[in-house]
Amino acid sequence: MADQYDVIVLGSGPGGYVAAIRCAQLGLKTAIVERENLGGICLNWGCIPTKALLRSAEVYHQMKHAAAYGLAADNIRADIDAVVKRSRGVAKQLNQGVTHLMKKNKIAVHMGTGVLKSANTLEVTGDKGVETLTARHIIVATGARARDLPFAKADGNRIWTYRHAMTPKEMPSKLLVIGSGAIGIEFASFYNDMGAEVTVVEMMDRVVPVEDAEVSAFLEKALKKQGMTVLTGAGVESIDVSATGVKAKIKGKDGKVSEAEYSHVIVAVGIVPNTEAIGLETVGVKAERGIIAIDGYGRTSVKGVWAIGDVTPGPWLAHKASHEGVIAAEAIAAELGNKDVHPHPMDRSNIPGCTYCHPQIASVGLTEAKAREAGYSVKVGSFPFIGNGKAIALGEAEGFVKTVFDAKTGELLGAHMIGAEVTEMIQGFVIGKTLETTEAELMHTVFPHPTISESMHESVLAAYGRALHI
Repeated sequence: MADQYDVIVLGSGPGGYVAAIRCAQLGLKTAIVERENLGGICLNWGCIPTKALLRSAEVYHQMKHAAAYGLAADNIRADIDAVVKRSRGVAKQLNQGVTHLMKKNKIAVHMGTGVLKSANTLEVTGDKGVETLTARHIIVATGARARDLPFAKADGNRIWTYRHAMTPKEMPSKLLVIGSGAIGIEFASFYNDMGAEVTVVEMMDRVVPVEDAEVSAFLEKALKKQGMTVLTGAGVESIDVSATGVKAKIKGKDGKVSEAEYSHVIVAVGIVPNTEAIGLETVGVKAERGIIAIDGYGRTSVKGVWAIGDVTPGPWLAHKASHEGVIAAEAIAAELGNKDVHPHPMDRSNIPGCTYCHPQIASVGLTEAKAREAGYSVKVGSFPFIGNGKAIALGEAEGFVKTVFDAKTGELLGAHMIGAEVTEMIQGFVIGKTLETTEAELMHTVFPHPTISESMHESVLAAYGRALHI
């Protein structure tokens, strides 16, 4: 006899476990299926443990620059094993937290590999053998994994993915990072702060290419000032691995190929959705290059089958997955007769992006270039941290806030920041965009003093020629 549920969630990452909790809150009998660790990649091997690593690097960096604050710190050293141990401890604590949440919300947990047999049936192979589960609705939330380069397959020794980079067998002496998206830049920043000699190679003409061009230019300058080598418009032609290191041939933007030796390589060139061998073809779910097609609520092409997170179109971010999970759960509840939920489709233009390098990057909405490409007449404001008292007092005066408005309506089209703690500040603009704010509301908002957030206010004023402190 198959176990029967209202909803089964396949995958327990930040999309899956949040979807399961929301389903349970709405009174639906819910199960979750996970093949490895509750919390998925984000909690165990992604967002959270990397931030623990970066926090250690940040503290180490500040200790090395203690004299700038009138302090003395002698014989500073980093213990990479202890740093990694702390990071893994943080991940373990949160994994246990998700386990508790499953019990608290009476969500059945089935550990094993799940395969769709029909739109309402899931076969799970795990420690208990083969189980057959049925549900009125199934949510696919199987996430993604790091993409390999054909000539640079990750081996965990010399060639790493983000997962290897989080638990290194040894500290790199000379590190090559291929790709300057959020993952590549965060690990480049971490290992540079920890003392490695770091080179970043990016195919596009600038680092963090999804960000505003001014942010990219500022970050590249900051990374070079920190001692990194940054090669844009460049590509790795080949990699030759030996027992002691790696030889890489790199083609520069001038077309010339040079060869250099490194101790280790991190490959950070994107992700691949985990949609193979889970039964999508059997059920008839439409997908292109492994990415499942969905509507704004997470419905796939097959009734009763839903998808959220990194198996769906981007951006591939944990908070986007969690929000999709809530939307899907509420849409399912509505379909099952709950008249108290009123889900709204996902608005991808209001999803913030954060990169936790040094300095931090945060953004939401359109870049200046994208806004102009979309046909908007824009007003653009920018305010440097050097004009902000709190930033100067913190010794973090490098950075700026940039805002982009529709010149005709005053609509906030985008906001872009680089500098200290901007990942904690971006939510102010995200709320503003969600509420469809204009420059008038933002100008009339009282920002607390002294805070770095005052730079947000000043950037809005600057867009209309009214900045006070520059």
